[in-house]
Amino acid sequence: MTFQLDDSLGFILNRTNLRMKNTLLHHFKDYDVTPEQWAVLNRLWEREGISPKELSELTSKDQPTTVRIISKLEKKGFVKRKGNPEDGRAYLIYLTNKGQALQDKLFPLAFEALHKAIKGINQEQIEQVKVVLNKIFENLDR
Repeated sequence: MTFQLDDSLGFILNRTNLRMKNTLLHHFKDYDVTPEQWAVLNRLWEREGISPKELSELTSKDQPTTVRIISKLEKKGFVKRKGNPEDGRAYLIYLTNKGQALQDKLFPLAFEALHKAIKGINQEQIEQVKVVLNKIFENLDR
């Protein structure tokens, strides 16, 4: 039995992930936002005033990577750090007005990229793929 890379689920997932990230990067280029930064911004649009640790958990990234992303977003003026009133050693992340305004600009671009990705795939198939991928994710957590 031989291993066929082109038939490998991991290879196919990785290749698809790279293509999706590059498509999103292309759509966001005018706003200087990467797909990784997009994920952090998304979580902050859902709920701001959270710690870097919470952000790393919510975006499935390690904490050092999350802190680097936060620093880049801060330099771009999209987020700000404020001291945590419950823990003087820690800080919480908030959106700036500029970061909040990005939501209305980036959502349509993200949907455009998504529609390109799912062209010719019906909603039932999309839901099946989500279920299967989430199951694989859960299986690998054990």
